[in-house]
Amino acid sequence: MTTQGTAGTARLTAGRSRSISPENPTGAPGAGGRATEGTGAHAARDLGRGWKVSPSIEISAGATAVLGEIEGPATIRHLWLTTHSKHWRSLVLRITWDDAEVPAIETPVGDFFCSGWGRFAQVSSVPVAVNPHGGFNSYWEMPFRRSARLTLTNIGAEPAVVYFQIDYELDAVDADAGYLHTQFHRSNPLPYREVHPIVTGVRGAGHYVGTYLAWGVNSRGWWGEGELKFHLDGDEEFPTICGTGTEDYFGGAWNFDVPGSGYTTFTTPYLGLPQVIRPDGLYDSQQRFGMYRFHLPDPIRFATDLRVTVQALGWRSGGRYLPLTDDIASTAWWYQAEAGGTPGDELTADALEVC
Repeated sequence: MTTQGTAGTARLTAGRSRSISPENPTGAPGAGGRATEGTGAHAARDLGRGWKVSPSIEISAGATAVLGEIEGPATIRHLWLTTHSKHWRSLVLRITWDDAEVPAIETPVGDFFCSGWGRFAQVSSVPVAVNPHGGFNSYWEMPFRRSARLTLTNIGAEPAVVYFQIDYELDAVDADAGYLHTQFHRSNPLPYREVHPIVTGVRGAGHYVGTYLAWGVNSRGWWGEGELKFHLDGDEEFPTICGTGTEDYFGGAWNFDVPGSGYTTFTTPYLGLPQVIRPDGLYDSQQRFGMYRFHLPDPIRFATDLRVTVQALGWRSGGRYLPLTDDIASTAWWYQAEAGGTPGDELTADALEVC
C-alpha cells in the first residue's frame, strides 16, 4: 500500500509493523528492550533490564556495522538516525536488496539526509526531514521482495556512536514496485569546462525522484548559471530535458537573492535551499550551499537508460559565462525494477573530506 499525505490511512490491510533498533536488533515480535549489555547499561545500573540498556551502537574506525537484516516481502517506511556531525561524511550507508551483488544505495550518511557539510540545517521535505539537532529522518518508500541488508561503514579515524531505528511493514509488494537506488558523486574541484556527473551508467526502465547538491564555491561572484540536463533513452550529446539554471531547477530564482538579505534559505515539501554557510572572515573563507529537489509529483521516467549532469557557470566581464572549478557533491535517488545497484564514486576518506 502506498500512502500520500493522509490518503489511504483508513484502509485496513494484512500488513504487520516491525522495527529494528539497538534495543531490538532483529525486529522480532516481543524482542525489544531485553538487552543486558549496551551503551546505556551503566546509566541503567540501578534500574536493570528493560530500562534503556542498549540505545545505540559504537562503530570502530574502519569497521562495518549491520544495522538490520530483514526478510521480505516488506517495505521500509521510515529510517531515523543520529550521530555526531563530525561523522556525517565518514559513515557510509549501504542498502542491498534481495541479495544483489552490488548495493542499490551507497552514499555518505549525511548526504543521504541532505546534510553534506557536517553542519546542521533544518530540512522539512516530504521524503527527508532533518530536525534539531541532527535528527535524520527518511520517509522514502523502500519495498523489497526477498531481503534487505542495511550497513554503516566507518571510514573515519575514530569510533562513531550511532542511534538508529528502522521501521518497516511486512506485507505483499506490488508487482510493479521498483527498488530505491542512489548514486553519489563528488568533483573536488570540478575540472575546468567539464560537467559534474549526477547519475551515470544506469540501464533499464525506471523513474528519477530526487537530487541533493552540496555545492562549495571556489570563486567570487555568482555560481549558479549552470543547467541540469537529463539524458534519457539513448540521448547522446544533447538531452531530452534541459533546465535553465541551477537555482531555477531547485525552485528559486534570481540567485536565491532577496534584496537586502542576500542568499535566503527555504525548505518546502519538494524543493529547497536549506543551507547557506557564509564566510566568517577567518577559516570559513568560501561560501557553501546545500539544496534539494524531490520529483515526487513530477518523476522523470526513462525506458532504457539515464544520465544526469550539472554545469558549473558564473559570470566574467562583458556579460559572458565563466566555467567554474567548484567543489560539488551530489546524491541522486531513483526507482527501477533491477535490485542491484549502479556504483557511483569510490567512497574513501580523502574523497569525502569536508573542506
